[in-house]
Amino acid sequence: MAVLAACAWAAQALAGATSPEDLPLRPSHNPPPPSWWPPAPGWWLVAGGVLSVLAVGAWWRWRKRQYRLRCEGLFQARLALAKTPAAEVAAMSELLRRAARRREPAAVAYAGDDWLRVVEGGRRGPHFEPDQQQLLLEGGFRRQVAADEAAALRAPVLRRYLQLMGAGR
Repeated sequence: MAVLAACAWAAQALAGATSPEDLPLRPSHNPPPPSWWPPAPGWWLVAGGVLSVLAVGAWWRWRKRQYRLRCEGLFQARLALAKTPAAEVAAMSELLRRAARRREPAAVAYAGDDWLRVVEGGRRGPHFEPDQQQLLLEGGFRRQVAADEAAALRAPVLRRYLQLMGAGR
């Protein structure tokens, strides 16, 4: 009987203590929000990936620029060896022939209009004026070539040479 009385008393005490008015409630305190630094490991991986892509892109552009500068240097050095405007035109024609060989290996054996078709080929339209085409074909074999004709041919030949070499913009 004493056990029953103790159980009854405990049940009565618990029932009275668990009423909402009797519980000592205090406001809850949330933990502080996570700080923005240091970032989570996933963000470090994302940052590393982005930096890697940027580094590879910068390296690729640097290599492309260096290749373009080497091609321009080769072009300028070859033309500097030419003593006359006719020799300069012959050197430009030779450089274009070598560059065209990269696109079409049989271009070395082409002559006349076939060779001009290879040099003019591409999606960007005609690269040379008709008089410049004739000068490329015949200029290296002429005794006299005007210096201004050779100088006018230099810029379009350099541009096309770089395109054929894969260093064009």
